[in-house]
Amino acid sequence: MTDFLIYDAKVAVLIVVFYMFYRLLLSKETFHRVNRIVLLSTALLSFVLPLCVITTHQTVVLDGVPAVSVGALQPAVLEEDCTTPLWQTVIPILYIIGVLATLGHTLLSVWRVLMLVRRSERYPQADGTTLCVVHGDVPPFSFCSYIVMNHSDYEAHEAAVLAHERGHIRQHHSCDVLLVDLLTALQWFNPAMWMLRQDLRAIHEYEADGAVLSQGINARQYQYLLITKAASIGGYSIAKKSPRSSFLKLLALIPIVGVALALNAETVYDYVYQQPQKKIIKKGKKNTTVKTDTVNELVVVAPPAQPQQVEPVEMPNPLKVDQKKDRAFDVVEEMPQFPGGSSALLEYLAANIRYPKAAHKAGVQGRVILTFVVEKDGSISGTEVVKSVSPLLDAEAVRVINAMPNWVPGRQNGKVVRVKYAVPVSFMLQDDGPKKMTEGGTFNTNEYDIEVDGKLVDIETLKTITPANIESMDVQKPKDGQGKGRIIVKMKQKKE
Repeated sequence: MTDFLIYDAKVAVLIVVFYMFYRLLLSKETFHRVNRIVLLSTALLSFVLPLCVITTHQTVVLDGVPAVSVGALQPAVLEEDCTTPLWQTVIPILYIIGVLATLGHTLLSVWRVLMLVRRSERYPQADGTTLCVVHGDVPPFSFCSYIVMNHSDYEAHEAAVLAHERGHIRQHHSCDVLLVDLLTALQWFNPAMWMLRQDLRAIHEYEADGAVLSQGINARQYQYLLITKAASIGGYSIAKKSPRSSFLKLLALIPIVGVALALNAETVYDYVYQQPQKKIIKKGKKNTTVKTDTVNELVVVAPPAQPQQVEPVEMPNPLKVDQKKDRAFDVVEEMPQFPGGSSALLEYLAANIRYPKAAHKAGVQGRVILTFVVEKDGSISGTEVVKSVSPLLDAEAVRVINAMPNWVPGRQNGKVVRVKYAVPVSFMLQDDGPKKMTEGGTFNTNEYDIEVDGKLVDIETLKTITPANIESMDVQKPKDGQGKGRIIVKMKQKKE
């Protein structure tokens, strides 16, 4: 709010300056249309000029390189003063109250005119205007395309009065009044704005009087009529016209606008530290020195003449064999194994997988199939989700796989190679919800029945199964903590 009040104060100063220019140079001239344009344009220009900030940049070269030093660091307590001065609270409140009061008065006046038009007897005219006849002692006036007068004026058929109001309508004086009233609401504290508003209304009357006199009506009779109706007489409109040379007074607006822009301009300083002069050596045809800027110097040095040499051409070697990139095998003679075999892998998965709480709450379950590469040193890399169930279950499966210890690497022709491996991880919900699959971090196989392709086997038989031949492994906890759980192993089907 403080920034807006500063802007409004700049507008107020400009309005005072422009209005003083009008009063001193143009107010006594009879160029009513020009005076009207000057008042409206300067009022609008006063609100625009503070927003036009001309920024200039100036470079300042400082000698040497900036040095930064840090003294002894000591703890300190900073106390921030959050109290706001009283004037910063009172002034915005008073300003807002004045704006609302001025706008309310304008809106109330418009509403009263509309109600008066609504209750009147309306007679549309051929020129597009509407004659509104009302009861009571109401002086003639116009608003937009409506001409309002009382019964006695309507029965008198005063042509001069109708011509006067039609002059207001043809020159759109109502628009000027509404615009200036809105600007006055923002500058309600500025006396120059209220004086500008009053002078603009007087110019409207001068222009309307000129429209009446242009129709051949006697000026003296029309002046007596205005006195009778208690209206302002068009003093300047029936006086001697000002010479055209008076237009040169408008040139005084140019320095006023220039000074306003200059006072609102800003200068930005760009600080540059001067660097020590450097030499850049580059080969060229002859010795010369070129100044590139105030900091760097380009020195071109011609190389000594040398006999032309023929660059050797490398002949292709037929014995050279392109080595292929080290790729991962799908199947090798000795497949990689988890340390301890299949039972150890099953124990690791059962001990480390944790059912995500959000997935359990949403009832999400299923089997996630992952692939990874067992590197030559047995480490795991390139873990990818081949079959996805949900982002939560996928992330948990990837976490457990990436945390596995190093495997026994696979071999092909007696050499250690990279092998791509696939492991399915199943997530199943039990009636009592997901529980820890181990107690104390160990996996007790005596509490589980082992089922391989629908047949119950013992733990020794499970150890003899090659992990590469396993399609899936599911671990089901005992229901309600009673009885035995079940380990379900499904083998891959052999292709004929």
